[in-house]
Amino acid sequence: MIYRNIKKNLPKNLEAHKDERGEIFDIFYKVNIEHVAIIDSKPNTLRGNHYHKETTQHMLMTKGSLEYWYKEVNSDEVKMKLLKEGDLVSTPPYEIHALKILEDGNQFLVFSQGIRGGKNYEDDTYRVESIFPK
Repeated sequence: MIYRNIKKNLPKNLEAHKDERGEIFDIFYKVNIEHVAIIDSKPNTLRGNHYHKETTQHMLMTKGSLEYWYKEVNSDEVKMKLLKEGDLVSTPPYEIHALKILEDGNQFLVFSQGIRGGKNYEDDTYRVESIFPK
């Protein structure tokens, strides 16, 4: 998992611009994105508990918050990162990810590098037992 907040810590190849009209923050530059989806989640719900073999996903929080749980496929170590508006997390292949939507619900954009989208939405999705702590 790679984490950053788009407004606080831009990589060197990305820029931010601000003037009297507002702000512009680069999210990606020269990245081959093959699919983009917007996901609205109801409060206190669960998503995920899967991984991808070929697809890298980038998830940008636009509203609300969630707990992002993740672990490598062949690992027992489960980690959690609290995500809020402006946070961007990148999930590489073979990383199991699960989302616990909090009481405020949320909205996020998913940018996919790989076959996760359209008719191929499930072609690179491998479901697993829940990684949430018991």
